[in-house]
Amino acid sequence: MSMESYKLESHPVCEKEAVIQGDQYRITLLTSSLVRLEYSEKGVFEDRATQSVLNRDFSVPKFKVIEEVDKLSVYTENIELHYDKKAFTANGLEIKVKNMGGGWENTWHYGEEPDDLRGTARTLDMTEGAKIISGARLMEDKYAGKLPMERGVISKGGFSVIDDSHSMVLTEDGWIAPREEGITDMYYFGYGHRYQECLKDFYHLCGKTPLLPRYALGNWWSRYHRYTEEEYKELVERFEKEEIPFSVAVVDMDWHLVDDVDPKYGSGWTGYTWNKKFFPNPKEFMSWLHEHGMKITLNVHPADGVRAFEEPYKRVAEKMGIDPKSEIPVQFDPADPHFMEVYLKDLHHPLEEEGVDFWWIDWQQGGVTKIPGLDPLWMLNHYHYLDSNWKGNRSLTFSRYAGVGSHRYPIGFSGDTVISWETLNFQPYFTNTASNIGYGWWSHDIGGHMMGVRDDELMARWVQYGVFSPINRLHSTDNPFNGKEPWKFDKITESVMKEYLRLRHAMVPYLYTMNRRAHVDDLPLIEPMYYMEPELREAYEVPNEYYFGSELLISPITEPQDKTARAAKAKTWLPEGLWADFFTGAVYHGGRMINLWRGVENMPVLMKAGAIVPMKDMTVFDNSVENPKAMEVKVFPAEDGSFTLWEDQGDTAVDEEENWAATQFTFTGGAQDQFVIGKAMGNLSVIPNKRSWKLVFTGVKGTTVHVETDGEVVQAKVAYCHETASMIVEIPEISVEREICVTFTDGLMLAENNLEERCYAMLEKAQMEYDVKSKIMENVKKQGRNAVASIVAMDLNPAVLGELCEILNA
Repeated sequence: MSMESYKLESHPVCEKEAVIQGDQYRITLLTSSLVRLEYSEKGVFEDRATQSVLNRDFSVPKFKVIEEVDKLSVYTENIELHYDKKAFTANGLEIKVKNMGGGWENTWHYGEEPDDLRGTARTLDMTEGAKIISGARLMEDKYAGKLPMERGVISKGGFSVIDDSHSMVLTEDGWIAPREEGITDMYYFGYGHRYQECLKDFYHLCGKTPLLPRYALGNWWSRYHRYTEEEYKELVERFEKEEIPFSVAVVDMDWHLVDDVDPKYGSGWTGYTWNKKFFPNPKEFMSWLHEHGMKITLNVHPADGVRAFEEPYKRVAEKMGIDPKSEIPVQFDPADPHFMEVYLKDLHHPLEEEGVDFWWIDWQQGGVTKIPGLDPLWMLNHYHYLDSNWKGNRSLTFSRYAGVGSHRYPIGFSGDTVISWETLNFQPYFTNTASNIGYGWWSHDIGGHMMGVRDDELMARWVQYGVFSPINRLHSTDNPFNGKEPWKFDKITESVMKEYLRLRHAMVPYLYTMNRRAHVDDLPLIEPMYYMEPELREAYEVPNEYYFGSELLISPITEPQDKTARAAKAKTWLPEGLWADFFTGAVYHGGRMINLWRGVENMPVLMKAGAIVPMKDMTVFDNSVENPKAMEVKVFPAEDGSFTLWEDQGDTAVDEEENWAATQFTFTGGAQDQFVIGKAMGNLSVIPNKRSWKLVFTGVKGTTVHVETDGEVVQAKVAYCHETASMIVEIPEISVEREICVTFTDGLMLAENNLEERCYAMLEKAQMEYDVKSKIMENVKKQGRNAVASIVAMDLNPAVLGELCEILNA
C-alpha cells in the first residue's frame, strides 16, 4: 500500500564537501555551529529524512581539518572538535564552543548531558504546576522540579545536543522504516548565545513552523460535557447576545456514542458514530456553527479501533479484509500503512465531508506499536496533519507533543491539569521554554481542567494569560460546577473575562502577522527574555516573562492578590528604553528589574518604544475573525517605528507569495511627527476595498492633528483621553489603495505620568485606614517622586508600599 500522497517535502542529503568520513564514522559540518555526528560499526550511514530531521542541505561552512593517524581536529569560526576516530566516548570526542570567554563549561564530551534551558514535554496530564499528582512516580528535573522536560537547543553554556539515533526514517513512498540497529546519529548545536540564529538553523534542519489558519487565533470554546445540539446552539446564541466572541467550537467525546454502547463491545471511549439522541442532524448542526462564524473540532480517542456497533464498521471491515458478519473488531494499528489509509479516508473523511474542520487527537495510551520505537502519537500527528488539507483548506490538527520535529504538526494540546495557582504559575514558563525546541503553538486548558477549588480571581488571571498565550482555549472537565462561561463567575471576573476575550479577537490582525513571521522568519510568537539579551543575568531570572511578537512584552500575574492592596505583582525585567502600559498608558524607564502590581482588572502588557499594534476595531461587535473593515492601531511613539500588516484569505492549502496583501505603518519623529498608513500592496482581493481607522497614540500629551490622503484633507475625529494619556484619531472609510498621512503639527510629546492621580486610584481601592491614605497623598502632593523615602518610613503593608513605589519610580 502506497502512502505517496502523505510524503513530506524534504532535502535530506547534505553537500558532500561538508562531510569528513572514515570507515565507521561520519562527521558533517552543516553550519559553523551545527555538526552531525554519526558512528556505525558496519559503516552504514543514513541519508534519508527522519521523524525529526528533514533538511541537511545547508551551505558548506568554512572549516579546517587537521588529521593524524589516531586524531582528527576540526576548526570552524565558532567551534573546535577533537576526535580519536574510534567508537564515540567521553575521552575520545569533545567539542568546544569558541568565543564564549569560558573554559570547561563550554566544552562537551560525548555522553554528557548538556545543561540547556530545556524544551518541552509530551503532556501536562495529571500535573499541578510542575508536579505529577497521579499515575507515575515523581521524577526530578533540575528546571521543572518534578515534570521531566525534554531537551532544547538553547543553552547558557552555549551548546546542546539532539540524539536522533532512534527515530524512524521517512521513506520515498510516504511511509516510515526503522533505523539500522547499533548506530549513533546526533546533532550538536554550538551557537553560544546566538539564540535566534540557532533556532533559525533548527527550523531549517527539522522543518519550518507551518502557517496556522486564521480562525485558530481567536477564542476556542471547549468543555467536557454531554452537550445536545439544542444546548450548544443556545450557548452560542448566549455568547453572541453577551458579545463574547469565539471562533472554534470544540465538542468533546460525547458527540459519539458513549453510554449506549453494548458492553460486549467494550467501552464507548473510542467512537465514530454520532449520538443522534444528542445531535439528531450533525450536518445541519455543523453548518449552523459555520454560519455563526465558528469552526468545529471533534475529540477522538482512536485506541480501541473500529467495532461492530459503529456506522462505518461495514465499509472499514471490508477494506481491511474482515467479514462484517463476524463482528471482529478492526484493531487500531498505526504500524500498518493500509490501516492508516483506511483510518483516514473511510473513518474521518466522511465526517469531514459533513462539516468537521479538524480533529482533536486525544491519544493517552502510551508509545508502543508493533514496530519497536514507533510512537503511535507521532504517527497520528504526522498523518492526520498531512491528510487534513484534502478539501483544499490549510492543514491543522490538535494533539500532544511527540518529540523533536513536532512543531510541524500544530496545534499542541497540553493535557488535563489541576485547577490551581501552581498550575497557572507553571504554564508561562512551560510555554516559553517550548520555543527552545521550536514548539510555538501550545494550547492549554485555560482555567484548568479538573479538581481544585472555585477561585474567581484565579479564573480572571488565567483568562488574561490565555489571551496573551499562543492559543486561547477555555476548557473544563465533566462537572456541573466547573463550566467556564463568564456569567458563572462574580461580576468583576465576568467583566474581566468578557473584556479580555473581546481583546483576543481584536488582536487577530496582529497575531496573524506574527503567525506569518513564525512561518517565514522562524521567530516564534513567544520568545523568552533571554533571546534578546542573552548576556544579561536578569533575563534568565524572569522565567514567566516573554515577548509576545515583535511589539509587546508580557509579564503575567500568576499569584493571588494581596487583600489589603487588592493587587498582585509580577517580577519583571524591563530592557533598556521606554515602555508604555498597553492599557493605562503609564510610561516606564527600562534597564532594571521591577515589580509590576496590577488589580484583577488588568495584567502587565507593555509596548516597546516605537511599537505599532494593528487590531480590529471591536466598537461594533461581530464574531468574525476575517480581515476587518474597521481597524484600530495602537502606537507608542517614543521612537521611530514601523510595522507591516500581512493578510491573506486565512485558510489556503498552500502558502504562496501572491496570496498576501501588505500594509505598512510608519511613525517618524523629528521636525514634524508623522504617522503614515501606506497603500495596501499585493493581493488586494483578500482585504476590504475601504477601511476606517481608529489610531490610538498612547503615553502622549494632547496636540493638534492634520490628516491627509494623497494630498486631500480628511475630516478626522480627534479626541484626547486623559486617563490613558492617549490621542485618539478616528478616520472614516478610505480606499486601501490610498496613503493616509497623520501629522502632529505642533509635535507629539510624551506625557508625564500623573503621579497624584495614579496614587489616588491605587489607594482608593486599598482596604486600609482612611487616615493613612490621606497621609500618603499629602506626601505625594508635597514631594512627588521624592515621597518614596517618607512613605517607606510609614511601615505600610508591603504590597501597598510596593505598588506606590512602582508608580513613583516608573
